[in-house]
Amino acid sequence: MTQRMTQRVTDVDDPRLADYTRLTDVALRTHLESAHGLFIAEGTKVISRAVAAGYPVRSVLLAEGRLGDLPALPATAAPVYVVPGETAERLTGYHVHRGALASLCRTPLPQPGALCAAARRVIVLEDLVDHGNVGAIFRCAAALGVDAVILSPRCADPLYRRAVKVSMGAVFAIPYARMTGWYDGLAELRAAGFLLLALTPDPAAAPIGEIAAAERVALLLGTEGDGLSSRWRHEADQAVRIPMHPDALAAGVDSLNVVAAAAIACHLLGAVNHRPVPPCS
Repeated sequence: MTQRMTQRVTDVDDPRLADYTRLTDVALRTHLESAHGLFIAEGTKVISRAVAAGYPVRSVLLAEGRLGDLPALPATAAPVYVVPGETAERLTGYHVHRGALASLCRTPLPQPGALCAAARRVIVLEDLVDHGNVGAIFRCAAALGVDAVILSPRCADPLYRRAVKVSMGAVFAIPYARMTGWYDGLAELRAAGFLLLALTPDPAAAPIGEIAAAERVALLLGTEGDGLSSRWRHEADQAVRIPMHPDALAAGVDSLNVVAAAAIACHLLGAVNHRPVPPCS
């Protein structure tokens, strides 16, 4: 990284630090980040992945005790604000223990139809509101060869700080789009030739590993508590389940959390094998 000047700031109310205000306040951050077209990344590795993915940096925030992180950050023309540790904690609302924070500009999202035109395996999330779960599913998608993620209109923001952090930057590696409408949101996927699979714990559903191969598959995942809505279950081409061990069923365990279910389902669908593996050089 090229050498650059830092700016020391001590006043928590300094307008230069406004992007980092109350990072733990979900309602405030949702409004502020949408209004200003920004998001926050935490840690040098995640910041570097965001920059590599093409997100412009607005500014960087460093606590004085973490100046050693500066050389590991990607070179940009954005200002670097260095603040006392107590100022960082008062400003953000928590102890910033991962080092650097960066405010980055959001970029326009593609339309779902355009995103899916070249995709073969996609995950579709209906109204997942937990940012950590959304981030973890993106990480699973990146690990298991999924091409894209489609979000329902009310789904949590993948660029919210916690989602970015949990995903370890995978939200920058997997392209995603947000539906404009929930009611008929699956129609575009069906028109593009996707087989719509609704993941459910229903014992009457087909085991997901026994589904016949299809050129294009969209795996539908529902909310953390209630699962998929009745409409999306009805709109799906087939309901599928992850087979549970008999001892688990006897103990009353009939399902997994949505992150574990997403990982297992993607693996059972053979998502890791749908792209050719390049030969070793």
